[in-house]
Amino acid sequence: MGVKELFDLSNKTAIVTGGGSGLGQQMAEALAEAGANIVICSRNLEVCKATSNALNQQGYHSIALQCDVTKQKDIDHVIEQTVNQFGSIDILINNSGTSWIAPVLDLPAEKWDKVMDVNLKGMFFFSQAAAKVMKDQQSGKIINISSVTGLYGTNPAFLDSIAYNTSKGAVITLTKELAVKLANSNIQVNAIAPGFFPTKITQALDKINKIILSKIPAQRFGNDTDLKGTALFLASHASDYLTGQCLIVDGGLTVNL
Repeated sequence: MGVKELFDLSNKTAIVTGGGSGLGQQMAEALAEAGANIVICSRNLEVCKATSNALNQQGYHSIALQCDVTKQKDIDHVIEQTVNQFGSIDILINNSGTSWIAPVLDLPAEKWDKVMDVNLKGMFFFSQAAAKVMKDQQSGKIINISSVTGLYGTNPAFLDSIAYNTSKGAVITLTKELAVKLANSNIQVNAIAPGFFPTKITQALDKINKIILSKIPAQRFGNDTDLKGTALFLASHASDYLTGQCLIVDGGLTVNL
């Protein structure tokens, strides 16, 4: 298989949770540009429709579906509609996420539960549902979005979001577990740990942007193309012998701590 074939996603179908904006939108665009059919889902259907329509206007194939990843019936609906529309589920990008910033001694239990339900529980059960289809196909790619904040303890003056950070660390362990459990079905499961990209979640960090930037050797934040290559690599045949890994895309931040 030649290099172009390794990265070709023609006739493949990808689900991108939280794909209507931010990093999810960037990754959805990357897979569409490589030839994949794209299913974009999140709680905000209008945002998903806007991104899906933009892809269709460029000649790609995409549908938008409403989905709260904490609800099994919503997950099942997306799985069913994807198979009905496109016939397969070849790639799942678990990108939906939420956060809550609060001092560790003041974090309410309901906010902890909300973050864990979206970032971890929803990711597992979406992976479980997609993997049942992938097992029957004997092929599939699952890409879990973690974060550099899940790799180390974070100074509260830098980022006081213990529930988010903990959930993103758990995503890496979940990725390794799924990779081992699903390897015999020819399903590769990997994670991406992005650094600091301008997104809705990171808007809360505006006051300390200069501090963050001073710690990034590349001297810039991630842009609207910096995740495209990583997502395509993990979604394609190019990564068929890579599983259980977490690729860090952070401009050198974590090697400069």
